[in-house]
Amino acid sequence: MTQDELKLAVAQAAIAYVVEGEIVGVGTGSTANFFIDELAKIKHKIKGAVASSEATASRLRAHGITVFDLNEVSAMPVYIDGADEITASGAMIKGGGAALTREKIVASVAKSFVCIADGSKFVNLLGKFPLPVEVIPMARESVIRALNAIGGEAKLRMKDGAALLTDNGNVIVDIHGLQIADPVALEKQINNIVGVVAVGLFAVQGANVCLLGTSEGVKTLQF
Repeated sequence: MTQDELKLAVAQAAIAYVVEGEIVGVGTGSTANFFIDELAKIKHKIKGAVASSEATASRLRAHGITVFDLNEVSAMPVYIDGADEITASGAMIKGGGAALTREKIVASVAKSFVCIADGSKFVNLLGKFPLPVEVIPMARESVIRALNAIGGEAKLRMKDGAALLTDNGNVIVDIHGLQIADPVALEKQINNIVGVVAVGLFAVQGANVCLLGTSEGVKTLQF
């Protein structure tokens, strides 16, 4: 099966976790886009969705799905999103699409986080995928110095010759070359650096379920 076929398979499987008559939190990225397209088929059964990025909000609206501001929502049964890496404990690296802060915020409101990913994202040790950190622009260089002191190599993420800006108007610094043995401790350590908005480690609050697309079918992992 191709990677897109695996992503479609887990997106279809995730529909079973959508609660009828409720609001669903929706993530950002290529796998989440497959889920949005599947969600559109049952849009008449849900109240609407909360989006973790402007791109996701646009795709939801294009399908005629009502998008709620998170400030209007007191609770959500489920948040469904992909991951750049996920371990057997449910710890994840997210933020390849630069939406990590909003993803983390929306996920924090949901009762359950369902991760949808193809099998290549399942790893024994986090860190091969560069760890994204969202940073206040004026703190860029001081944060890069602090991140380099932790280990790995911190680099400003660029796009079209300029610093990539998030939906929040901040920059992304990616840490390359890490081997993250204790993701919870590292998440807390990076969060304590002044100027950091959020780090793309989802370990303190990781996934509750992972639907993993493999050549043998979709595997369900519970954490």
